[in-house]
Amino acid sequence: MEKYLIASDERGLSPDEIRAALEASLEGRSVKKALILPPDFTRFHSGAGFITNVCYHALAQRGATVDILPALGTHEPMTESELDVMFGDVPHECFLVHNWRKDVVKLGEIPAAFVGEITEGLWTESVSAEINRLVMDESYDLIISPGQVVPHEVIGMSNHAKNLFVGVGGSDMINKSHMIGAVYGMERMMGRDHTPVRKLFDYGMEHFLKGRPILFALTVTTAPGGEIRTHGLFLGEGRECLTEAVKLAQQKNIDFVEHGLKKCVVYLDPAEFKSTWLGNKAIYRTRMAMADGGELIVLAPGVTKFGEDATCDRLIRKYGYRGRLRTLEQFKRPENTDLRENMGAAAHLIHGSSDGRFSVTYAVKNISRAEIESVGYNSADYDEIAARFDPAVLRYGYNTVDGEEVYFIPNPALGLWINRERFEP
Repeated sequence: MEKYLIASDERGLSPDEIRAALEASLEGRSVKKALILPPDFTRFHSGAGFITNVCYHALAQRGATVDILPALGTHEPMTESELDVMFGDVPHECFLVHNWRKDVVKLGEIPAAFVGEITEGLWTESVSAEINRLVMDESYDLIISPGQVVPHEVIGMSNHAKNLFVGVGGSDMINKSHMIGAVYGMERMMGRDHTPVRKLFDYGMEHFLKGRPILFALTVTTAPGGEIRTHGLFLGEGRECLTEAVKLAQQKNIDFVEHGLKKCVVYLDPAEFKSTWLGNKAIYRTRMAMADGGELIVLAPGVTKFGEDATCDRLIRKYGYRGRLRTLEQFKRPENTDLRENMGAAAHLIHGSSDGRFSVTYAVKNISRAEIESVGYNSADYDEIAARFDPAVLRYGYNTVDGEEVYFIPNPALGLWINRERFEP
């Protein structure tokens, strides 16, 4: 079953249109027990909360039991207030919590020879395909995987099998896929399909999950002014729904700037971004637009820590965001077993550095400036910087502040910014 719904104008699909398409995709299915795997609150603007709510009620009204396992990856569990905001009136008792270190089963190995081939020899170890054991529970006769297709720093374009092998996946796949992406190079992948990391997940789908009853519900969204606009809904059980969603996301979620940005200000909504682990999307998504010697200012009023869990937080504090070569040097040292055992953290350290090409200034309220500087960033007082670059006043895109050109981005999670002068398709 493949069904694609694309909005006729920039207002996006209406809730009624989305609801009708979802309900049609469930018609003719005999479902006694279903599992829904939505993204967590960090992907609030995906529209997956509404999709989950619609599917829950449609299935529950038919007498099905519905469990919901947010695809946390390495993120913190959702709070009750976040569940209410994102999923509406779905009962809390339906929600389960994924633990990426403990709740998974190994499905098999992606061979080292295949990994070496797709990475051009940059990574030559096999990768374990692991997934939350509930996905393999045969009592579920339908598994729904909703989420947004958008440019992504690790895989190129997010979602589809990534929601399974990372969102509810295990440590080996999460760690190695992130390292493969970091070693291969973000600039070679962001905004593109069929990257090495995507090929890993495609292999996993084809070889280990082909028999599972998985329905993908993929969205392409933007959120001007914070209002979610769903430009496309792609429903399907194979790879084709992702292929089509990527085409639309490349149109809607990649913004080209005409020249390198000398000064860019990015705002991190405190309800969504509480750590640099998540907040560094401000760096990932703008690095292809920043000019050499430019300045990226990150307005981060909600950031209180570095990692989403204690282990990753400790590693960031220990090694810092020191650049790709320095991190790889630390990674290879025999004594740094903690970094090698947490490859996802090592990859994050690479992703979160500008490699000295442009400066990064974090303006914070809830973590000390000394802590920010200890991991390799410049720091600034939030209130002071926000008074000059007021996120409530700045418009998305180009602004002039005190005679200086400033590019403002109100949410870095919703797009990818690229300097057209340096972009090679």
